[in-house]
Amino acid sequence: MKKTAILYDFDKTLCTKDMQEYSLIPSLGYEEPGAFWKEVGQLSTENRMDGISAYLYWLAKKYEEQGRPLRKNDFADVGRTIELYPGVDTWFQRINEYGRSLGLEIEHYVISSGMTEIIEAVPIADEFRKIYACRYFYDESGCARWPAQIINYTTKTQYIFRINKQVLDESDDDGLNAYVEMSERPVPFERMIYIADGLTDVPCMRLVKEYGGKSIAVYNPSSAKAGMIADRLIREKRADFMSAADYREGKDMEVLVRLILDHMAADTRLQQLEGKYR
Repeated sequence: MKKTAILYDFDKTLCTKDMQEYSLIPSLGYEEPGAFWKEVGQLSTENRMDGISAYLYWLAKKYEEQGRPLRKNDFADVGRTIELYPGVDTWFQRINEYGRSLGLEIEHYVISSGMTEIIEAVPIADEFRKIYACRYFYDESGCARWPAQIINYTTKTQYIFRINKQVLDESDDDGLNAYVEMSERPVPFERMIYIADGLTDVPCMRLVKEYGGKSIAVYNPSSAKAGMIADRLIREKRADFMSAADYREGKDMEVLVRLILDHMAADTRLQQLEGKYR
């Protein structure tokens, strides 16, 4: 069985909107999530802060202003309110079974600027080999004290290389930076699929695409804007394919991913044949 990785953004890729908008931001008294994000944007611009750093700071500050600590359990509660796109709940089992029929061992990963603690509370969390997302450092009482991990739109690419080399521990920088021949890496880029929704995913989409993997731009079929963004990613050659975010059996997403896996399995067999003649 040849290891094959499917990498996902999370917000608007597997769920219908930014994960913080289901209940976390409303719990802070915002009637419209956009008001919260506008404040984060202003903080970022005025202080030349990375946008994700600004968000993590602003969230903790808003909790502090309300006289309550930001706890890990607050995120877990949000995870239980997340609305997944149709078919996501059974997607992994179906794709894993199809991969096995082709001689491919499918592993699923999340690379997100959202919150690890939220994603870990979603019912599908156990389907992922690893979840790479932002998270806080918590003190003995479970209160958030400092960002432990910040993943923005360009640093996401680090985790693709971790998966490529199977150096999955975030603290193992030596292993990540060690030289390994492309042909000896456990999960080659040619057996990677990157699935995401927007312009902030372009660095990852381009990386996977240019190294021989496949990138899929997904979009909410009820949003004309989302469809236009996906179409733009195709026209600008940032992504290979686009599909509505409908993961149900027999829908376009499943048909597309199966075709890609067919192609990967065939390439793998051809490479094995070529090796016999060398």
